[in-house]
Amino acid sequence: MTTPDMMEALQALAAEKGMSTEVLLEAVANGLESAYKRTPDAADDAYVVIDETFNISVIAQEIDEEGNVVQEWDDTPENFGRIAAQTARQVLTQRIREVERDMKYDEYAGREGDIVTGIIQQTDSRYTLLDLGRVEALLPQSEQVPYERPEPNSRLKAYIVEVRKTAKGPQIVVSRTHPGLIRELFKLEVPEISDGIVEMKACAREPGHRTKIAVWSNDTNIDPVGACVGSRGARVRQVVNELRGEKIDIVPFSEDQHDFVAKALSPAKVREVRFHEVEGVAEVVVPDHQLSLAIGREGQNARLAARLTGWRIDIKSETQILEEETAYADGDWAEGEWVTDPETGDQTWVPADGSEAMSADDWVTAAEETAVGDSDVGPDSEQTGNEEASSEVVQDNQSSQEQEEQPSN
Repeated sequence: MTTPDMMEALQALAAEKGMSTEVLLEAVANGLESAYKRTPDAADDAYVVIDETFNISVIAQEIDEEGNVVQEWDDTPENFGRIAAQTARQVLTQRIREVERDMKYDEYAGREGDIVTGIIQQTDSRYTLLDLGRVEALLPQSEQVPYERPEPNSRLKAYIVEVRKTAKGPQIVVSRTHPGLIRELFKLEVPEISDGIVEMKACAREPGHRTKIAVWSNDTNIDPVGACVGSRGARVRQVVNELRGEKIDIVPFSEDQHDFVAKALSPAKVREVRFHEVEGVAEVVVPDHQLSLAIGREGQNARLAARLTGWRIDIKSETQILEEETAYADGDWAEGEWVTDPETGDQTWVPADGSEAMSADDWVTAAEETAVGDSDVGPDSEQTGNEEASSEVVQDNQSSQEQEEQPSN
C-alpha cells in the first residue's frame, strides 16, 4: 500500500469510528517514537513527523543544559518502514479502543437522572444486563422490583443512578425502584410536566406495590391531577403498564399542610387534621368506616402519606377520639403502661410520672372507689361531706374523754 493509500485508509477509519484524523495520526506518531527509541544507537531526544502523504520521518535533536535545541537532523532508520507498519497497526487498535471508551463515557457522563430503554440480554440472581446500543447497563438485584421477572430480549425502561469510568469502558448502573423513575415516566407521557407547567412536588414509593405523587400546576387554568391522569386515564395507564401494574395515587399538592395531609391519605376521607409540631406528628381524624381505608393494607397508605408529606401520621377514628376526650374529662388521663411479670403472668400498672406501681386488683379497686366517690358529687356534696367529717371528729373526742375518766385497774 502506497503512502497516499495509507492516508486514505486512515481517514476512512477515522470517519467510521467517529473520530478525527489528527487523533489517529498523533497516536501513530507517539507509537513510532516509542519504537524508534528501542532501536540501536537511537538519539535520546527525537520526535516523529508524518506529513499529508503519510511519509514518516524521525527527527533527532541535540539539546543543551538549558533546554534549548542546538541542532536537528533526520535520523530515520533504514528499515523503519516495516517497523512503522507493525507499530502503527498495534497503536491504532489500542488507541481506537481508548477513544471509543472515552466517547461512550462522554455520551452518558452527567446523565444521572435520565431514563433509558434497553433490551434485556442476561439476568441472574446478582444483576441483569441491558443492551443500550453502544454500551451495556447494569441493573443490580437491589435495584430491581421484587417479584419482577424481566423476559430476555424484551424492552425495559430504567433510571440511570450512576455512570462510572473503568478501564474496560463506562459502567452504567440503572434502577427500576428509584422514585425518579416515576418522575421521568410521567415526563414522557405528560407534556405539561416536560414543559414545566405541572410540577411533581413529592413522590413516595413502595416498588411493585404502590406509589403516591403530589403534583402542582403553575397555571391556574390547568388541573395538575387531570393532566397526569389524561383522557379516560390514558396517560397514567401507560405509566402503570410500564411498572407492571403498580398502583399510582395522584394527589394535588397544597401549601396548606392541613389540606395536604388530608389529600395525601386519599382515597380515604378525612374529617380533621391536628398538628403536634413539637413531636412532628399529624393527628388525623377519620370516620369510623374510613379507618381501615386510611391506614391501608398493612399500613401502606399511611406510610406513603407520611413519606409524601414529611409528617408522622397518627390516624384515629371519630369513636377513638370521643373515648379519649371522655376519659380525659373523667380524669382517667394518666399515662403509663401495663407490665407483665414473665414468671407469674401478673400485670402491674406503672404510671409514667414515676408514682407507685399498682397491681391489677388494686387498680380495679381504686377505679371502683373513684367511681363511687364521683357518684356522690353534687351541688351540696362539699357541705355534706364537711358536716359528716365534723360529726366523726366529735364522736372520737367524746370516746377519748370517757376512756381517760375510767379508773385504771
